[in-house]
Amino acid sequence: MISPAFASILASGRAQFNARAVEARRRFPSLDMTAFGVFLHDGVDPLVQAVVAAAPERVGGVTLAAYDMALELVGHGLAGPAAKNPFLNTVWRELAPQLSTLLATAPIDVLGMLSNAAVHIASVAGARPAQWQRELAALAPQIATLAQLRAVGQVLAWRAGVAHFRLGALAAADTLPPALALAAFGEPGAQWPQVHAQLMANPWRGNAEGREFGSFSGLGGAFGTPPQVRATVDGCGFAVRSAERHYLLVADAYGAVLHSATAQEFEQAPSAPPASVRLDGATVHIGARSIALDLPAGDIALAANAHTLAITSPWTHAIRLLPLA
Repeated sequence: MISPAFASILASGRAQFNARAVEARRRFPSLDMTAFGVFLHDGVDPLVQAVVAAAPERVGGVTLAAYDMALELVGHGLAGPAAKNPFLNTVWRELAPQLSTLLATAPIDVLGMLSNAAVHIASVAGARPAQWQRELAALAPQIATLAQLRAVGQVLAWRAGVAHFRLGALAAADTLPPALALAAFGEPGAQWPQVHAQLMANPWRGNAEGREFGSFSGLGGAFGTPPQVRATVDGCGFAVRSAERHYLLVADAYGAVLHSATAQEFEQAPSAPPASVRLDGATVHIGARSIALDLPAGDIALAANAHTLAITSPWTHAIRLLPLA
């Protein structure tokens, strides 16, 4: 059962809501009205109740906006019990109500922003959508504007594993009040200019161990054959070749993301590691550090960009990524 407040709004505007549903079924012939009803209960009702508590005079407009967007999301198969992206249901049910004050003033913008973010983050292999939602909900009371919501959402998406957001997220963080920017990075009490400078200078800040990326595609991984890796021309990522496919790998302290690339991009990429890196059997030396690799000695390949060493071997489908600093 939906809440009395939501039921009252639907009843008072029955003709208007029914007309919208009829039009949506014309645009989306496969729209499942039963699934839509479930999403009204699970996804729309919680945020309607939150707005009733925060700004009851605005609940009618919020409900209308949410109803229209819900029809479209369910029509596209993005929301509801059979959704392609179940995370979107959770964002509407659990995160949107936490932003009730902002939602009351700009429901289309807030719901659109949250929905787009949910779809994107859930589509990035290796990203951590639940972390993004949890951290954004915790910061919701401090978010006063749409611009702040957009910036905080981008920062937290980067921190949740969307590695290619790094530079955009740092630029977005600069637009926030320093206290909110620091809260988004979990560093209250620090000085934002110093934190920003450290994050810009060192993509691996806070993660001295690096990470391992990739596995055999036959087991759900990314690579059909053991990958070969070269640093990209711009020095920010890695060009990767596996079988006849080519990729761009972007990695940092928070995550690693693989994009499509071309054979030309791989061929143009330099492959030599810096002079500060040396391989001795199955031990790699980075400056004064020595790391024993769990790989057979021989045929180990090294590639490095400005901040990261990538290690590959014909005996594994994984790429080992180590900070150079």
